[in-house]
This record gives sequence, C-alpha cells and structure tokens, in this order.
Amino acid sequence: MKLIKLSYPHNFKKNEFDEMVLALGYFDGVHKGHQKVILKAKEIADKMGVKSAVMTFNPHPLVVLRKEIGIDYITPLEDKIQTIENLNVDILFIVEFTREFAALLPQQFVDEFIINLNVKHVVAGFDFTYGHLGKGTMETIPFHSREQFLHTTVEKQTDHDRKISSTLIREVIRSGDVAYAQTLIGRPHSTKGRVIHGDKRGRTIGFPTANVEVFDDYIIPPTGVYAVTINIKKQVYEGVCNIGYKPTFHEEKPLKPSVEVHIFNFNNEIYGENVTVFWFKRIRSEQKFHNVEELIEQIKLDKAATIQFFEKKLV
Repeated sequence: MKLIKLSYPHNFKKNEFDEMVLALGYFDGVHKGHQKVILKAKEIADKMGVKSAVMTFNPHPLVVLRKEIGIDYITPLEDKIQTIENLNVDILFIVEFTREFAALLPQQFVDEFIINLNVKHVVAGFDFTYGHLGKGTMETIPFHSREQFLHTTVEKQTDHDRKISSTLIREVIRSGDVAYAQTLIGRPHSTKGRVIHGDKRGRTIGFPTANVEVFDDYIIPPTGVYAVTINIKKQVYEGVCNIGYKPTFHEEKPLKPSVEVHIFNFNNEIYGENVTVFWFKRIRSEQKFHNVEELIEQIKLDKAATIQFFEKKLV
C-alpha cells in the first residue's frame, strides 16, 4: 500500500495519479461499517480496472475545532494504517486536519482533494460530510462533482437496530463489554503498550504478571478482569488481565489503573518490550478482598474461567 500525506494547500496535479476509486471517511476503529465502505470502493475499482484508495484525516477534527485533548482512539493512526493495509487497499491518503482545511468550502474540498487527485468514483457512508461546517453531504456531492466522477453511498450498517459507529464502540468498550465491541469491529479491540516494572507482588503469590503501560490515545476498558491474548515479539499467548487500582493492597487509590496480564505458560523476561493486548471478554468487576488468600483463590477461578473461555472458542 502506498501512503501519501496531504495538507492544504497541496501541490499535486491530476496527471500525477492513476485513475482511482476513493473511499472517504475518518474511519476510527475501521469497524464493520467502515469496512463496508472500503471494500465497496475496492469492488468498484476492480470492476473498473483502476486503483483503490482510502482518504482519512489526522488528527481528530475535535482536537482542532474544539481543542479537545486526550481523545481516546479505537485505532490511533498507526493502527488505522495497518488495518487499512490489511484490506489490500492500493493507496492511503492521510490529510492533515487543520483550521484552514476545515474552512474549505465544499466545492473547494471536492476540487482539491477529489477531482485534482484523478478520482473517478467516490464511496462514503450515508452520513459523511465535507467542507466548512460539514455543509457538503452525499446528497450534494453530485452537484459538486462537476461531472468528473461518480459516487456510491453506503447505507447505514446496524447490529440489533443500532447503528454501528465509532461512538457506539467507544461506549461499549467503556462499559467493559469487549465481547460486543469485537462483534461491532469485526476483530477484538486491541491496545499497544510497553512492559514496565511494577511492584512485583504477583510473583510472590504465584501469579507473575506483565505490567503493561498502555500508550496514550488508546481507549481502555474499565476496571475488572478480562480474558485476553498478548502479542510479544510476534508470538501470541493467552492470559488473564486485571485492570484496576488493586484495592486489596492500596489504601489510597493510585492516579491511574494498572494493566497487568498473567500470561499462561510463559516465564520470559520482557521488561521494555512493546506488546499488544487483545480484549476478548470481561470475566468480572474489580473487588476488594479481606486477605491475600482470598485473592489467590479468586485469581485461580479467574484463570480457570479464562482457560475455559478460550477452549470453547476453539471448538
């Protein structure tokens, strides 16, 4: 996949590009609704015998327009790029979202970022908007096209009558229902981070854990115990993860929860390694125990429930 970064104004000319079919959207999560848009563009491109392309934007418009900081992404940019590449797209355009770009009139956006890139067909979701204040819509795009390209609108994608959207997926992850998030995304929610030194209490009670400092930008589930897998040096291991403040050991609540994975059948030193955690199911909520013995018994139950979950999954 060819990666092309654009900003406004750009200096590309139409004759610098092959003809292409372009999927348009912000695509946070690259969920099932987004995949429908992108795969539709690929299908049309294949029929036309031209390149398939995706255009996304960075950073999140809210960061620029409302100066929001700490946006929690389902797929930060690096993950979004990888996921789109996995869909076998030919070209990915990443447009720098700035106040100047946001101020473009709908016709200016179409002229500069569609017609001038030699796009012959545009595919987007029914609710895609473009141009200043989002005044351009899939209903106005034929008018703005100057008869230079065709368009396809992908209808609303739903699950149990709920629109599959990044907003819904964020809500679902924040509620802890990572299993339903997987249904909506089409793959397990994942977060990347680095293994850091913790208080090493797990190894003293027979359950050593990898303490994962999740990189900023990722949305993480709420406190609780989860069935997860963890990718370490391209090897995937099953495990049970606790997100929490460890109330059994801490009188005062730490500033942020720890993410600790007890990895099954694993005892290597991995401090400093970058890892990816995949979230499959919430086993239970966080709770405070009267003593360490109670905690150990519960961890044994959590581990057994997680092993059983993965065994059923394989059947």
